[in-house]
Amino acid sequence: MRNLKLVLSYDGADFAGWQVQPGQSTIQGVLASSIRRLSGENILPQGSGRTDAGVHALAQVASFATASSIPAENWRSALNDILPASIRVLEVSEAAPEFHARKSVLAKTYRYRIHRAAICPPFLARYVWHHPYPLEESAMVTGAGVVVGKHDFTSFAAVDPERVERMAVTETLNHETLNHENPNSREHGVTPWQTECRVSNVRTIFSSSWVREGEELIYTVRGSGFLHHMVRNLVGTFVLMGKGTVKPQDLRGILDAGARSAAGPTAPASGLYLVKVEY
Repeated sequence: MRNLKLVLSYDGADFAGWQVQPGQSTIQGVLASSIRRLSGENILPQGSGRTDAGVHALAQVASFATASSIPAENWRSALNDILPASIRVLEVSEAAPEFHARKSVLAKTYRYRIHRAAICPPFLARYVWHHPYPLEESAMVTGAGVVVGKHDFTSFAAVDPERVERMAVTETLNHETLNHENPNSREHGVTPWQTECRVSNVRTIFSSSWVREGEELIYTVRGSGFLHHMVRNLVGTFVLMGKGTVKPQDLRGILDAGARSAAGPTAPASGLYLVKVEY
């Protein structure tokens, strides 16, 4: 068996997210179908994370094991011939047997675009959040810096039943493993995904900033990992800061509250992009 790593870019507007769902068109489902047409294998490629319905990706990473002898360099062109134009395979390479698109992640970068002009061009509407109303952008810039560091982001996490179930299983496995480990070396060689069950909703944000580029206000955040709807919930809260409803200094209290109701609303999916995944 060979382990292949794919880098994908896609327009998520017409898909029900990454994860395969019965009766829904998803990125994972369409990619699996294309792989099946090429190699005849029933393979479910694993992504670095599950982008939601309407969310886009500039460089999503996926991996899968295959018995096919098709050269790695031929997979890209062959898949792009089958996939819809809204999904493009940018790279295909051989990966180490232990590589896993989700479990091996060290950091991710997301970007969120808010269009501030009075009129949003129709060709941009699928790719931004159009918000032409008054905002104190300087307050949003200040607030972005508050979330940098290691925090419990429960207040910014939507309920994710599958993650709860996965954490319960992983916690049991890790508990059994840790009983036989040297306590002084438990974290050695363990990725952020693998320690998820131990740290719950704690994540480390390495950078968080808002920048004005022409008619757009753009948020870029890089972190060890992100919870369900976390970036969109952060953006929704920052917009409340721009409106003056929430102050930048209130953010620490929102983080400490550990309750979704303490933070702002979820920003629309259309403005969110997965920009980069690091391993």
